[in-house]
Amino acid sequence: MRTSIRGGWVVGHQNGAHTLEQGAEVVYEDGTILYVGPRFDGTVDEVIDATGMLVAPGFIDTHVHTGHRASHRLIADAGRPDYFGQPFLEISVPKEGKRIEGDVRYLRPDEPGVDDEIDFNAAFTVTEMLRNGITTFVEFGSQLRIQNALARQCEKLGVRGYLGPGYDSGRWVGDEKGRLKRIMNEEEGLKGLQDAIRFIEEKDGSAGGLVRGLLSPREAETTSVDLLKRTRAAADEMNVPIATHAAYSVLEFHDIVREYRMTPIELLDSVGLLRPTLNIGHGNFVSDNLRLNYSGGSDLKLMGDAGVSISHCPINIVRRARSLDSWKKYQDAGVNISLGSDTYPRDTILNMRSASYHGKIMSHNYRHATAGEVFSAATLGGARSVGRDDLGRLQPGACADIILIDLSGGDTLRFGPILDPVKSLVECGVGDDVNTVIVNGVVRMRDRKIPGVDIPAMRRRAQETGEYIWRHWHESDPLGRTAREASPWSFCPACFRDQQLARPEA
Repeated sequence: MRTSIRGGWVVGHQNGAHTLEQGAEVVYEDGTILYVGPRFDGTVDEVIDATGMLVAPGFIDTHVHTGHRASHRLIADAGRPDYFGQPFLEISVPKEGKRIEGDVRYLRPDEPGVDDEIDFNAAFTVTEMLRNGITTFVEFGSQLRIQNALARQCEKLGVRGYLGPGYDSGRWVGDEKGRLKRIMNEEEGLKGLQDAIRFIEEKDGSAGGLVRGLLSPREAETTSVDLLKRTRAAADEMNVPIATHAAYSVLEFHDIVREYRMTPIELLDSVGLLRPTLNIGHGNFVSDNLRLNYSGGSDLKLMGDAGVSISHCPINIVRRARSLDSWKKYQDAGVNISLGSDTYPRDTILNMRSASYHGKIMSHNYRHATAGEVFSAATLGGARSVGRDDLGRLQPGACADIILIDLSGGDTLRFGPILDPVKSLVECGVGDDVNTVIVNGVVRMRDRKIPGVDIPAMRRRAQETGEYIWRHWHESDPLGRTAREASPWSFCPACFRDQQLARPEA
């Protein structure tokens, strides 16, 4: 069926860059865009009215960790100073011999009886992304059962996923004094790589091409050199992208320099992993960052010369008092910047705004990290990171992954008068403004409704699961803290009960 989208602003694509035109038309058929431009002369079977909307390519989230992220709620405005602002250490490192109770992401691979909860976590993840206009995502290293559940949800809800079970040579735990301790198991890492290869062989291209394979050695400092080399060889043989966390933590940077006398980026370069389809999670603690006080490094040049991609997750890192050192420096070096959510909310529009504002602050120049640049990072940058030139753009021959964004702000005055809809979106928009989502030519959300998804019920179940995790937090926390000790109230409700209100004498 041939469908036309008419009446709105259109983000088109020409000569390698986005264009913007009011009143243009987008025509697609059988999952492929046929035409973008002024009035289409041919016949169509259906017309979608986009009046008052921005017609854009679907967003690409290049850094996703599955689930409702209940544990992340414990580190808002809080955390251990000895972790130097690294959130994953706060919420995924248990006391040795323990696990985080109630969070299926940390279950043993062979543990029975949790398939329903795993499916729920996958459904929550993919639904949230679809609701926010994300049509393609990259999942960063969850275990095999979670990847299988995500693949099922990609097929059910019609979202593109780059998936592959994560693996490493060792994991962090807390010792008897709550200090970080790394437990190595190279045999388990090699088995994890083989599981990932089998998953890719089975799933790559499934769900009508929506599911694609990805190799994900979880972190540079927990993956041996041999395992990194084997990853490179497997990626070359299967022609799949790679995603790993690197140059993402003060502790990781110092650990790798101490162990290898190389920076994390130099280590990846030494094993031949630097390439456009290497997605470096964060990549903000490079040798060029003055805060690290590292002399003589040239990580940005190494990354830029290789055309490496980073998944910049501005909301998550700014919460931890961190930022990308300078958007402009990365851009000028030739590093491909894509955007990821990493945690909650999976709202690309909010992440674009955060990337733009902090890019200006860190560069000390309000002409940097422009609305157009962060929008391109959320679309073209993501497509480049997975080696696709048919995603992230609206042009003939590209995949019909299209979103319609309501520029009215609903019953609010949030948008105000609009001169440039992309600038207005980045400055004033939120994920809830996404009205319609089309993936591979199929309407997957219309008028903010996803067929077959009960979002209120999903929200209730997530709350119940979160409360269970928080109730049992002290059992796995390396310092033995309860959830309330780890995350004090913003305003203590007990204060009112503990005070006797003085009344004046009659």
